[in-house]
Amino acid sequence: MELNAFIDHTNLKPNATAADIEKLCDEARAHGFATVAINGCWTALAAERLAGSGVGVSTCIGFPLGAMTTEAKAFEAARAVADGTTEIDMVVNVGRLIQGDDDYVTRDIAAVVEAAPGIPVKVILECCLLDDGQIVRGCKDSVAAGAAFVKTSTGFSKGGATLHDVALMRAAVGDGCRVKAAGGIHNADEARAMIEAGADRIGTSSGIAIVEG
Repeated sequence: MELNAFIDHTNLKPNATAADIEKLCDEARAHGFATVAINGCWTALAAERLAGSGVGVSTCIGFPLGAMTTEAKAFEAARAVADGTTEIDMVVNVGRLIQGDDDYVTRDIAAVVEAAPGIPVKVILECCLLDDGQIVRGCKDSVAAGAAFVKTSTGFSKGGATLHDVALMRAAVGDGCRVKAAGGIHNADEARAMIEAGADRIGTSSGIAIVEG
């Protein structure tokens, strides 16, 4: 299995510099990764650096907490589109999901989808903070809102992707959308296991180690 095309090559560190993002983009181009995953302030830089390469740009919004207003998320998404993003990774409102406010969660996601027409939106559920029932509801809300992916984790909370969560999400969304595993995936064996469990994309800062063995 060629893993390159599954990987979103990631640098979401708060202390990342322009030079770090340029290096990330050059590595993604050299290895044929799916996208680079970055914070919004770097979207225009990454889009310019990767122009014509076939490597996309995944801009993370509402990151890493997901607890800002829907309007703020939608604004961030629209700005990312204007700056040249090709995909968006958004964090769900975790507290609203936990308390059972599915209407709010669905509207929150839908606002981002509507602010980024034609751009695949990945919804980060932060599974380590949820029980199985909440994960399933988050998946259903994401599909209802028109998301392209559900995603396990930001990598900034208390846990990352697990095989259990990926399989649960795969079953919950069915053919409604795809699944991205992210957080704590460091080598090729772990990446392959996530794909076998149902992941269509892998988010990792260890992409080079994964593909080079």
